[in-house]
Amino acid sequence: MQYAYWVFVFFATACSVPEENELASKDAELHHDSTAMVRIPAGGFWMGASEDSLALAREYPRHRVNVDAFLMDVYEVTNTAFAEFVTATGYQTVAERPLNWNEFKEQLPPGSPMPSEEYFLPGSMVFTANAEIFNYIDYSQWWSWVIGADWRHPFGRDSNLEGLHNHPVVHVTYEDAVAYAQWAGKRLPTEAEWEWAARGGLPNSPMPWGSEGVEEGEPRCNTWNGTFPAFNTAWDGFVGTSPVGSYQPNGYGIHDVAGNVWEICSDWYDESHYALHAADSVIENPIGPETWLYPPEPHDPKRVMRGGSFLCNASYCASYRVSARMPFSASTSMSHIGFRCVQDLTSRK
Repeated sequence: MQYAYWVFVFFATACSVPEENELASKDAELHHDSTAMVRIPAGGFWMGASEDSLALAREYPRHRVNVDAFLMDVYEVTNTAFAEFVTATGYQTVAERPLNWNEFKEQLPPGSPMPSEEYFLPGSMVFTANAEIFNYIDYSQWWSWVIGADWRHPFGRDSNLEGLHNHPVVHVTYEDAVAYAQWAGKRLPTEAEWEWAARGGLPNSPMPWGSEGVEEGEPRCNTWNGTFPAFNTAWDGFVGTSPVGSYQPNGYGIHDVAGNVWEICSDWYDESHYALHAADSVIENPIGPETWLYPPEPHDPKRVMRGGSFLCNASYCASYRVSARMPFSASTSMSHIGFRCVQDLTSRK
């Protein structure tokens, strides 16, 4: 999600609340141990895309990486798990706090005007299907800033978590994800750890399960089926988020590394970072660049998210592939961004 668009929406769009039925997740509950973790073995692999017609420039060049063994959450962090954290700590997410102009203006180009007071009310970005788009550049055609939207109210202040307890938590920022991870005695994965784990023992395949596409054979993940953003056929069983573990795991036993919700990683985003290491023989346990670099939006800190979401479609965003990576505003929450955690083996009790 480009921050320039977020600012456009923040200043220019109405704060309407989409009808919940427009993005109603299938009312099904699968009950899993949301704290379950699996050991990811140490190993080396070529990080990034190989010969992939769907790959973008930011996935190149491939470079050799080694990672130590670690533990990773089997499932994306659920609403139930996040609620336990909030109950125990009283934590308030970024989306639940009023915006502070003195902090927010630091992320804008110098001289940006201060908006009206209503835009400082707590809220978040919510997706709304739209059959009348005129291009794929103007994100405001399907994203809206909704006052009152947050992890407890995913569609706006009049919505709730009924039927969504075992779905991944959304409307969380990097700060929120780090807070949860620290409380749980874990941390966010690095990009390298995430990709190594997502590949599931298939180091040369574009998907966690091999080379077959998302709509070949039986449904393997939750993505957008049909014409984005107008109509989702729900061929894979869901229109919005799905309960974690709704599909078969990859070779390492991890669910939903393709689709459902984007997963926040710890790395800063710098599109040139891969190229800087292309000549290296091997990189040991990379943690990403020291800071972000994203020229289109130089004032807004960017982190990396991985895995794609229920909104990904081959015609627009084929980011459900294991090498796909996306910059996102570290301080912006949205209805398709969540996370999972990892843990160093030495810290496991």
